[in-house]
Amino acid sequence: MEAITLEQSIKPKRRMNLKSSWLDAEMKRRAAILGLGMLLLVLGAFVQLGSISTIILYLSAYLLTGYPVIAKAVRNLFAGDFFDENALMTVATIGAIALGEYPEAVAVMLFYQIGDMFEDIAVARSKDSITALLALKPTTVTVSNGADIKTMAPEQVAVGSLILVRPGEKVPLDGEIVAGSSAVNMAALTGESLPESKTVGDVVLSGGINEHGLLTIRTTKRYQDSTVAKILTLVETASAQKAPTERLITRFARRYTPIVVALAGLLAIVPPLLFAGSWQEWISRALIFLVISCPCALVISVPLSYFSGIGAASRRGILIKGGQYLETLNALEAVVFDKTGTLTAGQFEVTAIQTGDGFTRDQVLTTAAAVEQQSSHPLAQAIVRAAGDQPLPTVSTQSEVPGQGIIAEINRQSIVVGNRRALGSIAVPPLQETTDTVIYVAIDGQFAGVVTLADRIKPDAKATIHSLKQHRIQSVMLTGDNQHTAASVADQLGIDRVAANLLPEDKLAHVSELEEHAQHSQRRVAFVGDGINDTPVLKRADVGIAMGGLGADAAVEAADIVIMQDEPSQVITAIQIAKQTHRIVWQNIIFALGVKVLFLALAALGLTTMWVAVFADVGVTLLAVLNAIRGLHQVER
Repeated sequence: MEAITLEQSIKPKRRMNLKSSWLDAEMKRRAAILGLGMLLLVLGAFVQLGSISTIILYLSAYLLTGYPVIAKAVRNLFAGDFFDENALMTVATIGAIALGEYPEAVAVMLFYQIGDMFEDIAVARSKDSITALLALKPTTVTVSNGADIKTMAPEQVAVGSLILVRPGEKVPLDGEIVAGSSAVNMAALTGESLPESKTVGDVVLSGGINEHGLLTIRTTKRYQDSTVAKILTLVETASAQKAPTERLITRFARRYTPIVVALAGLLAIVPPLLFAGSWQEWISRALIFLVISCPCALVISVPLSYFSGIGAASRRGILIKGGQYLETLNALEAVVFDKTGTLTAGQFEVTAIQTGDGFTRDQVLTTAAAVEQQSSHPLAQAIVRAAGDQPLPTVSTQSEVPGQGIIAEINRQSIVVGNRRALGSIAVPPLQETTDTVIYVAIDGQFAGVVTLADRIKPDAKATIHSLKQHRIQSVMLTGDNQHTAASVADQLGIDRVAANLLPEDKLAHVSELEEHAQHSQRRVAFVGDGINDTPVLKRADVGIAMGGLGADAAVEAADIVIMQDEPSQVITAIQIAKQTHRIVWQNIIFALGVKVLFLALAALGLTTMWVAVFADVGVTLLAVLNAIRGLHQVER
């Protein structure tokens, strides 16, 4: 039995061809073949026929039930894979036939195939969430061009096109509603069961389902850049990053199988030569030893446990790019948060404007809004909203200084808009102290004023920090905001460590320092952010977590885990799923190896039969697979 990979689940082979239930055509065919094989086995055992007739019944049952295993063993043999589980089963059963143990040979193949079928059913159940995500992919888009309405492939739709989404249809591309209103169900993306009300001016993401009302949407992204396309890319490539435990089991199986084959050979040859006993007796023990030795439970249940963990997370709106990152979450020493848009909502409002000598409030506000109007940053958008319908001066040139602000030119005057560092040596008079965010404005080298903006903390942020403490994980907040604002947020949330006034490279240095400290105790560091300036840190951290619903595209692409609901509490959910996955993996490893060692010893001592051997092998595998699925459904509840 093979290790299950995500690619195998997404692009199933014939043996994994399960749809809504196990009673599909393929499963009926397999069940019929196994039923006929069992009937032939019973006839051979209980109907008194001549010896040749009985042997023919047994061989027919053996070939009928064992053909897929034998065929695969032969193909693998020519491919250079001499020691897979199919080869073990084939050698053991052909050896049993050579010794005249026909019923045992048929039983091994029959029960092996029955176990294989039930494992396929279990795997199909575990991949329901992944196939649900794949079903989000739009097949066609209805494009409106005045009276001309045509249907085309999503890849052909240009940015700025008007598309129609009827009730019950999926939103095929990211865009902005220009006509109509409806409720859009985003459960497949975010795990949120309540539909979101959407109307003119609201942004809608691809993958949502329009519940009622006709929507006209102006597309803002090409299909390949849309939310649903990126999610599909994440899902389809998730197994490329395997967990260390998965790689360990793969290496173990490659070394384990040749060793047990060699031990079976010694068991068949050495005792008859050196001790008492017939050749037939010890060869029979060796064949039973081979059947029991198949590492099916390990090579199937361990990858399936990680796959189930990724599936459980996806149902909660958490996209994990591979088992490696799921395992990293289980060993966290610290979680580092960006502030704006991560712990706070990023929905700023201008609360105050202070001016310098010779400048007015309107002058400060309109100058800042003119410079910020092309930016998508929440602070910039809040300043532009505050300016309202006032005419804004024309900006002739502008350039951004990362981590500081924007330098521009308006009416031949040099303008600086940003944090205190952006003003450099420009003198700033004493200002009223505040814990809110402050944006400085300078005109022609003179301090013009400050715009004060307030943000609100996300409702679940405090509970998230509290849960981290319960998991004995340190919480850290890194922000480019001022010290007063950062300290206020940290105090309200109970964050362990905070650093403010940071440039992107400063955040990178802090995370690197935390990682060096964590490595001494074999622990890891996660970083949670949502902005373009967080991209270097998301790439550098042991595991980068991006707020994907409203986060920047660059942050989503750089991250290892994407949270679609923009709720920090989803970090805790991901950690809980990771810990449960870790427990299940090691439960299965210990259980499978323990049972294997016990029955291998019994086989060597001649205290078990071929029938018991196949039950031990298939039974352990089934229990391990069911344990993988059972535990992760508990997390979801």
